[in-house]
Amino acid sequence: MSALQILLLVGSMFCLQAGFQPLFNGRDLDGWEVDTPTLWSVRDGMIVGKSAGLKYNDFLRTRRHYGDFELRLSFRLVNGSGNSGIQFRSKPVPGSHEVAGYQADIGEQYFGCLYDESRRRKVLVQATAESLAGLRRDGWNQYAIIARGDSVVLELNGVRTVEYVEKEVGIDRSGFIALQVHGGPPMEVHFKDIRIRELP
Repeated sequence: MSALQILLLVGSMFCLQAGFQPLFNGRDLDGWEVDTPTLWSVRDGMIVGKSAGLKYNDFLRTRRHYGDFELRLSFRLVNGSGNSGIQFRSKPVPGSHEVAGYQADIGEQYFGCLYDESRRRKVLVQATAESLAGLRRDGWNQYAIIARGDSVVLELNGVRTVEYVEKEVGIDRSGFIALQVHGGPPMEVHFKDIRIRELP
C-alpha cells in the first residue's frame, strides 16, 4: 500500500469515527457532476480546478442534495491568486454554467465571506480583518460550513468569520454542494479532505 493510500485510509477512518462521511474518494470524481471536464481533475488525492482563462464561472457539483449539515474541507489557491468558493444549498441556473445559492468565498478580498451567488448577487456577511489573521493566502486553509435551519456559520482555520440568520422568505434550505473555478484570468485551486456530517 502506498503512502497516499495509507493517508486516505486514515483520513477516511477519522471521518467515520467523527460522524463525517467523505464527499471525495481521493481517486476520481465519482459522485460529482462535471460541466467542463477540461477544468476539473484529480491529482495526488486532491480535486484540482485549473483554468487557462475563462469567460464564465464553472462549478463541480455533488449529485446529492443536502439541507442541514456540517461540511469541512481544505483548500489552497496556487500562488494565492484567483477566485473560488464553495457553494451550498445551491441549484443550477437554467441555460448557463451558473448556479444559485450560498457561497463560502475564497480569494482576493472575499476570503471567509458569505456570498449569495447568482441570486441576490452580494456579500451577505464580510469577514473581519481580525478573523482572517491566520489566513494563508498561498497555502492550505481549512473551511467549516455549518447550515442548520435559517442559520449559516462559516469558520476559516478554526476562527468564526460568519454568523448569519436568513430572514428572507423563499430562500432554499437544501441543494447541492459545488466547488467553483471563477471566470477571468488563469488560476488553479486545490481541494482535499472533503467531508460532511448531516445534522438532525
